[in-house]
Amino acid sequence: MNTEILYLSPTYTGKVHDKKICNEEKLQIKTQGLVFVDLGFVGLTSDSAQIITPHKRKKNKELTQSQEQYNSWLAKIRVKIEHVMASIKIYRKVKEKYRGRLYKREDTIMLVACALHNLKLKAKSIIN
Repeated sequence: MNTEILYLSPTYTGKVHDKKICNEEKLQIKTQGLVFVDLGFVGLTSDSAQIITPHKRKKNKELTQSQEQYNSWLAKIRVKIEHVMASIKIYRKVKEKYRGRLYKREDTIMLVACALHNLKLKAKSIIN
């Protein structure tokens, strides 16, 4: 599984839902392959990639056994994405609130942290 970061949206302050960011940024996936997303990206479409989302429980209805198994399988794959986010957040500057005055500094900090993550992956592939 490729854990390289391919897309980084601008940072948003406060608690902003993934779906709102997706709509505002007009996210378009142009690469081919499978794209695993959470329920925050329901409705995301792509001509070239296959979007994989978990099943959502409907009001007053339970998921079937096969849907629960599918969601469990999907969660085992998506946990790797959470590990990537954790590897980025080891940089203290990323996980703490930036209190500087420079405009858009948060975007630059996150971009550098993601670039370091990708560089670390490339270095591991060269060594191995």
